[in-house]
Amino acid sequence: MVRSGFVRTATVAVTGVMLAAVGTAQASATDRAAEPVPDAAGVQTALERTVAAGAPGAFAVIRDHDTPGVDRTVAVGKAKLDGTPMNGEWRFRVGSNTKMFTAALVLRLADQGRIDLDKPVRAYLPTGTLPADWNMTVRQVMQHRSGIYDHTNDLLEQPGEETTDAFEKRIRNTVYKPADLVAHSVKHGPQSAPGTKYAYSNTNYVVLGMAIEHLTGDTYANVLRKEIIKPLGLKKTSYVVPKKTISGAHVTGYLTNDDRSKPLLDSTKQNGSWVGSAGAVISSAADMDRFLTALLSGDSGELISDKSRSAMTTVLPTPTAKVSYGLGLREIALSCGKVYGHGGIVQGYQTQSFSTRKGDRTVVVFANASNNSAVTQGLTNTLEPAFCGTKPSPAAKSSQRAPRSADVNTTPRVPAVEDSRI
Repeated sequence: MVRSGFVRTATVAVTGVMLAAVGTAQASATDRAAEPVPDAAGVQTALERTVAAGAPGAFAVIRDHDTPGVDRTVAVGKAKLDGTPMNGEWRFRVGSNTKMFTAALVLRLADQGRIDLDKPVRAYLPTGTLPADWNMTVRQVMQHRSGIYDHTNDLLEQPGEETTDAFEKRIRNTVYKPADLVAHSVKHGPQSAPGTKYAYSNTNYVVLGMAIEHLTGDTYANVLRKEIIKPLGLKKTSYVVPKKTISGAHVTGYLTNDDRSKPLLDSTKQNGSWVGSAGAVISSAADMDRFLTALLSGDSGELISDKSRSAMTTVLPTPTAKVSYGLGLREIALSCGKVYGHGGIVQGYQTQSFSTRKGDRTVVVFANASNNSAVTQGLTNTLEPAFCGTKPSPAAKSSQRAPRSADVNTTPRVPAVEDSRI
């Protein structure tokens, strides 16, 4: 079996053109009874509605590593407001997709016997980082069941998405140290007893980044490069905090103004230190495909052990229907089966990167606007037609008519996770 995580396969590129789904792929022997061909027309419709909701542009990159001829790239709108078309090959800020990279680094340390997931995380941090009576385990931190307060709630001034005012005051140019972010969170005290409640907290993954640095004696950026980026050949992935620019060809990010009568704010340049190892990675759709495929399939080189992969995909429920969370991975239940990955929203950029359980198919969907819940929902609605394809209605089955493309209004909605920002 050839995986495009390491060997590129031929792709079909579509920009602003609807493609009809052409059938159903051979059944997968592992996860699902059938592996449907993506409904490119449904994907196109979802992306167009995302742009209509306020994003300058959006794209979906679908890669199937077992079925030839299934790959799709669908792009609509603009990569930049000067009229530059959206490009699914360009780099962007991945936001909380970063948590998958951080989780993989922690699990690699666990595979080496350097971290015990069920010991208190403070044992792997510089002395005094967390109070001596804070006994949340590494596993609970990775699951967002630690009870550690999310420091970003204070930086952004409100729950939910970020504001343009807070961005300019505290995010774009201010450089934060991870230890200071954690100290700020600690001042709020425990929010719940460890292991008792799911509460998404970016501070959890800042803590894990500090643990990685403490155990390796190296920077997060260097460890990420040596352990994941170089071995997997991720040519467009980087962590450059506190540098503010994105090198190479990249999509411009736009933060929706709090006052909707004002124009979008170009938020591309930002230093990322306020989320660090929880949300500051820069990557591309091709690299996210390569990473997810290696993470979940284990083919072409072992990124993490089978034991760690099983732990990572062992999920617990969250308050959002159809959404569960493992160790740095989110599980979403679609109509055709469960997919694994993460979402991320960071000023001007939002991404959903998901894969089937064994890495057979990956889908990366992206829009270059944030602070707009309608854009978030529109983008998330792309996952259903991308993974599950076109399905005939009961009437169509009985009359043996050809299935029609999915209508975004009738396709089961994937919930836009309330904590997907950052």
